[in-house]
This record gives sequence, structure tokens and C-alpha cells, in this order.
Amino acid sequence: MDLSSPKERLFRTLDKKSTDRKAVICPGGMMNAAVVDVMTKCGHILPAAHSDADLMAELARDVSKETGFENFGLPFCMTVEAEVLGSEIDMGTLECEPKIKKEVYPHTAEVEYRDIKKMLRQGRIETITNAAYSLSKDGDIPVIGSLTGPISTSDSIVDPMTFLKELRKDKENAHKVVDYVTDFLIEYAKQLIEGGADIISIADPTATGEILGPRMFGEYAVLYLNKLIDAIHETGTRVILHICGNMKSVDNYIPKMHMDAISTDAMVNLVKLKSKYPELTTMGNLSTFFLQTHDADSVATVTERLVAKDIDIIAPACGLSTTSPIANLQAFTSTVKESR
Repeated sequence: MDLSSPKERLFRTLDKKSTDRKAVICPGGMMNAAVVDVMTKCGHILPAAHSDADLMAELARDVSKETGFENFGLPFCMTVEAEVLGSEIDMGTLECEPKIKKEVYPHTAEVEYRDIKKMLRQGRIETITNAAYSLSKDGDIPVIGSLTGPISTSDSIVDPMTFLKELRKDKENAHKVVDYVTDFLIEYAKQLIEGGADIISIADPTATGEILGPRMFGEYAVLYLNKLIDAIHETGTRVILHICGNMKSVDNYIPKMHMDAISTDAMVNLVKLKSKYPELTTMGNLSTFFLQTHDADSVATVTERLVAKDIDIIAPACGLSTTSPIANLQAFTSTVKESR
């Protein structure tokens, strides 16, 4: 394999090996780069592509080609898992990503534990797996399968306010639910990998120190994310983990997590985090608000500063606005590619 190909470059980075330059990626899922500019230019659009494997694969190709991100990222939202687990989904529009319309359970004690193998044949899972298989035939561009993490998926099937309270007040049922969700995510990840995904990216925006607090972060987020990551590692597949928000209150837990790279929000100082924990492979973290609201020249200037820092993989800091100008994304990725 070409050592300077996007796939090998990303693999080598995650394996802590030397590369010719930094990789620049956007994994999909929460960090979805299918912006309106790309879709209107190329004609493969959402929401239709959420449920059609051929359209999904073509849109992933469009995103990589038009933005310059060095990966294919699937799916284009964070509702796939919740839909299969029973919640009601609003599939959104060209401009708006799908969202949870109604969680299926009011309390953790009322969750129905269904057969996971059967669930893997429901919803959009086979669509995404088939799209990953199609994209895997494209050669040296890595296919990233994106999962919604255990805590965020759990509070997408149980009323969120109730779920967060029951993490403390009904720990027996809360642990049972998150463990069940994690088991489901493990099997979903394995299916994606078997279908052609090279890397699994996990985004768990509810699993933050700001929402859970340090104690609950350790008790739930670290436990179940590690269970999921360890199972994925057993297949020989690398894992990227995105944690939202300010990690100051929980950064002591980060080295205890088993991911191959940690992706963070824009307010996290990755240079300081890497200085504190040199063993980490860091990813990020250009502000997505900046990418949406500034001009291409400004984006290029800020990207140059980001590249100069000791960050291993360059990426947006969080979920992109669908109105982010394609010129800004191109300025972002081209600046990284021109650096050495």
C-alpha cells in the first residue's frame, strides 16, 4: 500500500507511526460533512440518501471529493441506533439532520430487551452496511463507520431528563439499559466492519463531564465506552472517540479510555492535553462555528496555526452546520494537505 495514501496515513497515525504529513478527516455521524453546498452541487441529497445504500455511498463520495476530507464517513446523522431500538425519528430535510421525535421509553425500568441479532436486520443498518461495502471498493480512502455512543444512545431511547436522574436514583436499571445498548452497539460495529468499514468512530455527546459530572462519567461513560472499544479492538479495528464539551473536570479519565485517538471540542486545548498525557493520539479541533461564519482566507490562516501545533489528526471540533460553505471546508483541508 502507498505509504502516503489517505488510508495508510490515517492507519499509521492511529498506530503512532511516522507519516509524511497530518491527515485531515471528518468521520460522519455527529461530524457529518454532507453540507447543503455539496448536495446541491452534486445532486445526491438528504433525506433520501439516509435510506438508500447507493445514494448514501454516492453522497459519501461527493463529500470527500468536494470538501477534500480524506475519508468516507457513514452515516449522516446520529439517529440510526435509536430508530432500531424503538424511538420515533424525524428524518429531517436537506438543511436539517434527522432528530429524535419521541423516545420510546419513559423510564429505564420500562425498557424492553429485544433480540439484538434480529435488530441488526431492521431500520437503516443494512443500508449503511451496504454503503460501506460499496465504498470499501474505492481503494485507498478509509471508510469510517460512525456510532452514537452508549450514553447518548441510551438517552435517545429513554426520556433524557428521566434517564440522567436515574443514573443516580435507579442505578440497577440504568446500568442494565446502558449495558444492553452497548451490546447492541458492539454487534452493529461488527456488522459495519464485516461490511467494509476500516475504522469505527464513536461520538457520545451526552457523555461529558459537564452533563454527567466526574463521578458518573467514571461510573458509566468510561465503563461502557471501554467495553465497546475493547470489543471493536478484538476485530483488529482502530477506534476514534469524540467527547464533547469542556473536559477539564474529567480529563484524568481520558488516559484510562482505550481509544486509538481522542477527538475534542474547540474549547479543549489539545496541546496542553497532549503535554499532560503524551501517550494520547489527539484529533481536532477547528471550531465549526468558525468554519460556518468566517471566510476561506480566515479559515486557512487558523488552520495553519492548528497544523503547527502538536495535534496528530486535523478535523472539525464537533458537528458541522449544514450551511457551512464548501469553500471554507476546501480551505481547511487544502491548507492541511499543503503542510509538511
